Amino acid sequence: MLNASVWRHALGVDRATVIESVDFDEEAQSVVIHVRPRRHTKRRCGICGCRAPGYDQGQGRRNWRAMDLGVLVCHLQSDAPRVQCPTHGPTVAQVPWARHGAGHTRHFDDQVAWLVTHTSKSAVAELMRVSWRSVGAIISRVVADARAAKDPFEGLRRIGIDEISYRRGHKYLTVVVDHDSGRLVWAAVGRDKATLETFFDLLGEERSALISLVSADAAEWIATVVEQRCVNATLCADAFHMVAWATKALDEVRKEIWRLARQIGAPNLIAHLKGCRYALLKNPEHLTGNQQRGLARVASVNKTLYRAYLLKEQFRLVFQLRGREAVRALDAWCSWARRCRIPAFVELYHRIVRHRASIVATLTNDGLSNALVESTNTKLRLLTRMAYGFKSTDNLIALCLLDRGGYCPPLPGRSRSSASALATLG
Repeated sequence: MLNASVWRHALGVDRATVIESVDFDEEAQSVVIHVRPRRHTKRRCGICGCRAPGYDQGQGRRNWRAMDLGVLVCHLQSDAPRVQCPTHGPTVAQVPWARHGAGHTRHFDDQVAWLVTHTSKSAVAELMRVSWRSVGAIISRVVADARAAKDPFEGLRRIGIDEISYRRGHKYLTVVVDHDSGRLVWAAVGRDKATLETFFDLLGEERSALISLVSADAAEWIATVVEQRCVNATLCADAFHMVAWATKALDEVRKEIWRLARQIGAPNLIAHLKGCRYALLKNPEHLTGNQQRGLARVASVNKTLYRAYLLKEQFRLVFQLRGREAVRALDAWCSWARRCRIPAFVELYHRIVRHRASIVATLTNDGLSNALVESTNTKLRLLTRMAYGFKSTDNLIALCLLDRGGYCPPLPGRSRSSASALATLG
C-alpha cells in the first residue's frame, strides 16, 4: 500500500485528515479509504465550527463519495458522531474533507460545480456518476459556502435591476447585478414590490443608503421600491427600453397607415409600403441597398410615416450623446413630438415626460444602462435550459449565482491563477 502522504495528495485532503487503511470492494468495484480527523479538529459543530462536547455516535460509520481513482469509484469512510453545540443543538461533527450535510468530499463538489458551468448536464451526470438532482444539491452547497465566506453585498454602489422569465406561465426571477464588478449579486422568484423588498431587507438600511445609481426599465414596481429604500440613489432609465418604445410607436404608425390604405383602396400606396417594415425599424447604418431604396419610397409617398421614422431616429440619437448636449437634444425631441400630430408619438411624448428625470439621469451618468443586466439575462436563459431537471427554484438560482456571481471554484488541484494562465496560453 502507498504511504499516507501519497494517499492524502491523491485524495486532495490536508494533514487534518488521518489515513487509517485502504480496502478494495471487489463486488462494488470501489476503493474504500478509512479516515478520521486529527484530534485538534474533532468535536466541532458542523455548522459553525465551534468546539462542543460529544452528544452521541450518530448513525455510526458513513461514506463520502470522493474523486474517482482511475476507473474506480472511491469513498472515504469514517465515524460521524454528533456534538452538543450551544448554538445549534445536536449536530453532526465537522469533518475536514467535506462540507456539512454533504455526501461528497469538497473536491468532488468543486469539480461538479466547475463542470456544470462548462458542459452539458448529461455529460456531468455521466462523467461524475451522479444524478442531476444530486448536482442541484451540490451547486447549492458550493454557492452557500462561498457566500458565507464573503459578504456578497459588500461595496455595492451602482446596481442594475431586471426580471427574467424562467418558465412558461409567467414565472419570473428578479435579478440584481453589480455594475462595477459585473457580478450577479442576488436573484429571487417573483416580479413585484414584495420580491424586491426582500433584497433591500437583506442589504440593510445602512448599505442601501450607500447605493448611488440604479439602472432599470420603466417598471413602476422597481421605481417605487428604489425611491423608498435607496434614499440617496438616482434611478437611470435603460436606453434600450426607451428606444424600444419609439420603435413600437413607429410600427403602430406603419400598421395604421397600412390598414387605412387597404380600407380606402390605394394600391399604389400599398405597393410602395410593402416590404418596408424592416427598413423603418432597423438602424440606418445597418440597412441593405434594397432597404435604403424602400425607405426612399416611404419618404416620397407618405410624409406622415417618414416623419414618424425621423422621430424614432432622433430619439435614438439622443442616447448617443452625453451630458448637457444630450439633455438639450431630448428637450428638442420632446418639443417636436408634442406638436407632431401623430397620435402614437404624442402618446410617447407624454410617456417620456413622465420618465424624464430617470432619462436625464442616464444621459448625465455616462449612459448607465441595463446592458450588463441584459447580457447577464442572456446567459441565465441558457442556464435555465440546463437546469430543466431541477424541481427546486433554489437550485436554479444557485446555478445562476455560481456562473454569473463569481462563485465557480477552480478545478481541484488547480488555482484560479494557473487556470487563467492555461486559458491564455490555449
